[in-house]
Amino acid sequence: MMNICKSWCKKPETGMLLLRLAVGAGFLAHGISKFTGLPMVVGFFGGLGLSPFFAYLVATVETLGGIALILGAFTEVAAALLAIIMVVAIILVKFSAGYLGGFELDTLYLGGLLAILFAGPGRYAFTSCCKKKESVDILTTPK
Repeated sequence: MMNICKSWCKKPETGMLLLRLAVGAGFLAHGISKFTGLPMVVGFFGGLGLSPFFAYLVATVETLGGIALILGAFTEVAAALLAIIMVVAIILVKFSAGYLGGFELDTLYLGGLLAILFAGPGRYAFTSCCKKKESVDILTTPK
């Protein structure tokens, strides 16, 4: 058991991948759900005093942001935008219900998003694959 843990545990890059996949899948599912029930979502946002524009905006950001997190592309932008959505959702909708059964799941998503925002996407991300390797110019490098 200890050998398995030594080879699989304490791998921050794998942890960031799993975090991105879990949080991204959650937002992708919620974004798609908003698009499939858009008339109800527009009505819900209207009940909060928000224009239909925000229903479309949130559905789009959740969908594209979820995809971005899963792929590891534009993760900092996606995490920041999704974190803003979570804070607004907690304040406008969930806070009055209290923590348990109210905004506990939202704070878990928010915590995951902030972790991704501050730690970055990790090695197993699309952006990590596309980074240029530092090249050494033999003409200007001192010998």
